[in-house]
Amino acid sequence: MKYFKTLWVVLLIAVPLGASLQADTGGVSSLRGDLDLDKSAAASDFKTIPDDRKPLHRDYLHQPPLIPHQIRDYHIDTNSNKCLSCHSWGNYKSSGATKISLTHYDARNGQQLSDVSPRRYFCLQCHVPQVNAKPLVGNQFESVESMN
Repeated sequence: MKYFKTLWVVLLIAVPLGASLQADTGGVSSLRGDLDLDKSAAASDFKTIPDDRKPLHRDYLHQPPLIPHQIRDYHIDTNSNKCLSCHSWGNYKSSGATKISLTHYDARNGQQLSDVSPRRYFCLQCHVPQVNAKPLVGNQFESVESMN
């Protein structure tokens, strides 16, 4: 507690009242932009996700498939999972959806379960919808040739 009191006194001495805090970024621009620390950036627009389309190609081996449809308002918690209403082994044929992989039924110890493994139950940890958005940072990623 003594440390925080000392830090507060140092801040009061070092920063005049009414002055805004300017971060020393070392010349690196953050995703927030060039805003003072006490300012909020405007929220970016929502990206448009097409309603339904064919499964999207994968760019690398073992990439989790991308979600080719809108998922806003999908409910996933410990009691229910909207994804399984179409993608489970019991429902995929009637819904026309892709069935989930057998690997999603494997327990941590390698045992095959009769239901989706708890570690694979929260789909959005790995699977995400894809939009045609400008990359946040530059990169030179090239997809695996054999995947196209």
